[in-house]
This record gives sequence, C-alpha cells and structure tokens, in this order.
Amino acid sequence: MSPGLNRRDLFRGAALAGGGLALSAWLPAWAQPISSGIAKPLPTVSGNDITLKIAHQMMMIDGRQSHAIGINGTVPAPLIRLRQGQNVRLSVINDLEEDSSIHWHGLLLPFQFDGVPGISFPGIKPKSTFVYEFPIVQAGTYWYHSHSGLQEQLGHYGPIVIDPEGEDPIQSDREHVIVLSDHSQMHPHAIFRKLKQVGGGYFNYQRQTLAGLLAKEDQPLKDRLDWGNMRMDPTDVSDVTGSTYTYLVNGHGPRDNWTALFKPGERVRLRFVNASAMTTFNVRIPGLKLTVVQADGLNVRPVEVDEFQIAVAETYDVIVTPTDDRAYTLVGESVDRSGMARATLAPREGMTAEVPPLRKRPLADMKDMGMGDMDMSGMSGMDHAAMGHDMSAGGAAAGGMAGMDMGAGASMPSMQKPADSSMANMPGMGSGSGDTMGGMAMGGMGGMNMRDASKAPQVKMGPGVQTISPMPMDRTGEPGQGLEDVGHRVLVYRDLMAVERNPDVRAPDRAMEIHLTGNMERYMWSFDGVKLSDKREPIPFIENERVRVTLVNDTMMSHPIHLHGHFFELVTGHGEYSPRKHTVNVAPGGKVSFDVTADAVGDWAFHCHMLYHMHAGMMRVVSVRPRGDAA
Repeated sequence: MSPGLNRRDLFRGAALAGGGLALSAWLPAWAQPISSGIAKPLPTVSGNDITLKIAHQMMMIDGRQSHAIGINGTVPAPLIRLRQGQNVRLSVINDLEEDSSIHWHGLLLPFQFDGVPGISFPGIKPKSTFVYEFPIVQAGTYWYHSHSGLQEQLGHYGPIVIDPEGEDPIQSDREHVIVLSDHSQMHPHAIFRKLKQVGGGYFNYQRQTLAGLLAKEDQPLKDRLDWGNMRMDPTDVSDVTGSTYTYLVNGHGPRDNWTALFKPGERVRLRFVNASAMTTFNVRIPGLKLTVVQADGLNVRPVEVDEFQIAVAETYDVIVTPTDDRAYTLVGESVDRSGMARATLAPREGMTAEVPPLRKRPLADMKDMGMGDMDMSGMSGMDHAAMGHDMSAGGAAAGGMAGMDMGAGASMPSMQKPADSSMANMPGMGSGSGDTMGGMAMGGMGGMNMRDASKAPQVKMGPGVQTISPMPMDRTGEPGQGLEDVGHRVLVYRDLMAVERNPDVRAPDRAMEIHLTGNMERYMWSFDGVKLSDKREPIPFIENERVRVTLVNDTMMSHPIHLHGHFFELVTGHGEYSPRKHTVNVAPGGKVSFDVTADAVGDWAFHCHMLYHMHAGMMRVVSVRPRGDAA
C-alpha cells in the first residue's frame, strides 16, 4: 500500500462506479490527474486601517468541498502587507458563535495585543469586534492565527510580510508567499479525541509489518523485539498523518497544482510559512538550489542548500534562480513521509514537472530515545524483567512485536492497555502511578534509567511523564529525522548566522533548564511534568535580565517551542552573530540552548506549537516583571 493511501480511501475508491474512477481514487493525490494549475496569488490587505472578519466557510481542496474557518472569505487568510515604522489598526470581527482570537506570530508588540485568551486579553466574543493597534517595529516574513481552541486546524491562519523602512538588503526580481498547512475532513475535536482515547499512534498507518520483516526491510528481528519490549514504536514519527491530512500550499491540495510563475534568469524570493497544526515539512525543489536568506523574519547570512526542514510555526525565506524555460516541482514532504504538499514553479500556467515519489519513512533510533549515540547493540543485555515488562505469551510474543501491523485491520499491541498495572508508566503503557517505574533497571545499558528523576529534579513525576532522556544531545548540527542520508545538503540550525551583530551580547545572568515531557499513549504533554491547567505560577523573568534557557526533550516527538513577545539567540557556536529566532524545534531526545533578554514587560505564552500538544497541556506563562517590582 502506498504510504499516502489509507483504508478510508480504498473503500471510497472501491465504491466508485467504473474501474478508471476506482483506480484514480486509489492513487495518492500527487499521482492523480491534476488541474491545469492555479497561478493565483494570495489576496492581500494593507494600509494603516485593516478589517478582518472571522467566519465559517467552505473551501475546495482537490475538487472536494470541506468546512473551514477563514478570514475575509479565504483560506489561508489574506496576506497582510505592512511596512516597518508604520502604525497599524486591525479591526477583527468575530462572526462565529464561539470566542475567537488572532495572535500575531513573531511580531513584537504590547502584550495586551498579543492575542492569547486568558493570558494577554479576554478573547473576542461571538458577534463582536476587537481592535488591535500597535507600531510595526520590524521587517520580515511572519504569520497570524487563532489562539482559541482548535480553530487554527480549520483554516484560521494567514501570512504577514513586513517590508523594511529603507531598501531591502535581500534583492529579488519577484517573490511568492508559500503557506504550508494541513487539513482534514475530520473535525479537529474528533482528531484530538482519538489521540486521547486510543493513543498517539492512532493515525500511524506506516507501522512495520511481518511482510516487511520477511523481506528484510526496516529493522531486523532483534531490534524489533528490543523496541517492542520497551513498548516503543520506531515508526511513530508524527501524531497526525497523511491518513487523515491533505497537505496544502496556499490552501490548495496536490491535485490543484498551485503554480508560482517566473521568468528564466530571475531571482525569485520564496517566503515559506509553516502554518500547519501538526506537520513538519521537508522542503525541496528538485533541480534548483535553495539559498536561505531569512529565518523567522530576520536576515541570515546566505546558505545554499538542497533541502530544509521547516517545523510548525517557523518561517524561512529562500532565493531560487531558475535559468531553464521549464517547470519545477515544489515539494513539501511531511516528516513521516505519509504525504506531501505539492506546487509548481513555472514560466507559464499549465506547466507541470515530474513529482518525485515519497521517500521511505524514517525510523526513530537511540538518539530519539535520548540515549545519545548508542546503537541497538547496547541493549543486548537489557533486563526486561527488571523493567517490569510482562513476559507472558501476551507480553513477550505480542509485546515483542509492539508497533508491528500483522495485516490489514489487525489490532496493534502497542495500543492495548497492559494487564499488569506495574507496567503502566513504561513507554507505551496506560494508567498507573507515575512513580511505579522510578527505579527500573536498564541492565545492558550501563544502568541507565529512562525514568531517573534525579536527572530532572524539577520535573513533577507522574503518569504524564513517560520517560526522562538519560543522555540528551545537542542536535542542532543534525538534519531532521530521515534526512541523514539523502545524499545532498540539508539546512541545519548551526548553518544559520545573523547578518548583524546581536543587539544584546551580554553573558547570561542566570540559567534555567526546562524539560519537554509527555506520555504518548495517554496523550499527555507538559513542561517539567506540569500542564497549563495545573495553574502553576508563571515562569518568572525580570525586565532586561539575560537568561540562558536549555530545553531538554524527554520524548520521542519533535517539539517546536515558541516564546511570545521575544526573540532569542540560539547557542550554536556563532557568538555575537548567533541566529535570532522566536520558534525552535527541539529534536526527539535532544536539547537546545538559547539566550534571551527579557525586554518586554508583561505575561507571555510559552508553548509547543504542535496544536494538539499545546491543547493537551504543553504550555506555560512567562511573566516579565518590571525591574523595580522584583524585590
């Protein structure tokens, strides 16, 4: 079965009249007949006074109607084009029957206009208007979206481009805004409910199979048994996948063939925004080099690559210079390779280029488990009995194959609640006391303990903390999952260098460590084992203090972490020219450090930008207090 094909599509295709129609329905979207191309730019609004209306609408994706929440009748919402130095007044009308909001992602503004209900303002009540008004103090590529419930998943997002006051140092002959996103016919609350009730692997249709084992594909039997005994699935890379998602470019599906025009020899600037709810994209244009010139709205020293990974909520600007009079395919492949967003870069409408097939989906490894550079051989002496695993026929035979699909429609052992409650807090386990496995042994791994609370004393241990990474690594010099051996250059964070010296180069006044924690099977997500709903005190900062923050990912999922109201400098070895960002993706089992100057007084959201992770609790409040109040 094609990675982009799911059982739902198969049944739908089989029901169609005519073999040709049925066959077409079986094919992944990018292999089906396509439109002649949509060379339609995003609608644009600009000026000092802008009106935006949030409302329900229908949208057409690959010839199929779908419900959405849009702004001014479009998904994505209109491109807001502003100029650095202006003041803008945005009147936002909420035509929904529920509260809504708009957060201006990456913009530096007074906290009361940041747009996060319950933190910076009360939200926009149904059938009412809220006026945002603030100065534009920066330039670059940004975006805006709802911070209310799960509205963002339904289409409530749009791009922002801010032109610099003077001449733009990034010269181009033409530009296109490329908004990547994901959309499902399934309501977002239904998606979240399935993740909570069944487990984080519900949408994973790419598990290892017995047939794959016999064909010597993916992991060998020994490694499958080792991962199965740990109740971990190496194919579980994305929570929500192409089994329910269609991946979009500017609101259009792969069959729609959205097209960006160019003239051969032009320098074309592509402003990429990842406005998806849950999808990390690997972006490439086969046949063209990509010169990265901006990250998260701020200029960086040009870096020529063949591919880059863009996490949820990040933006990257790239320059391409197509010299041939031909079409090129723009590929936004989901990180788990379950589907792709597809568009065309062409000199004329109606042109297409070959669409590359999906590459083999990645498998998690020991680094993703927070075990550093260890290979699977280090697990050879692991005492699974000491770890509390059920070694009965149901635990050893079935459990040893956890994460393997034994055939279409087969139940997944990793999705079953264990009979032995002592196993409940092992990776992949169900309910139970959070401290049951606090002393588990990892025999062949030098006594490493995947729930060693001493490695993270600030973490509130409980059922929401499945693992603590024994050996988290700085992975900012590595490409994303599945991109290690693609045979061409992939952008990594350490490639990024600021064009201008950072505005604050002081050494940090203090340091803090924050652990990204979760339980995949119970779909619980948090910082330091604490959810936003736990109503802990905000994370405190003092105005203008300099803090080094280290994020440690104790889970096997990537987490794009966003701090509102601030930029921070990634600690990647570039000193005074460290790249400044507002969102950073923390790889599974990895850690990232950044320095931040708390120069914006107020209460600010701090959260994972995976929508369902945030919704489940991976969010806190950062409170920056005036220095005079810090007594």
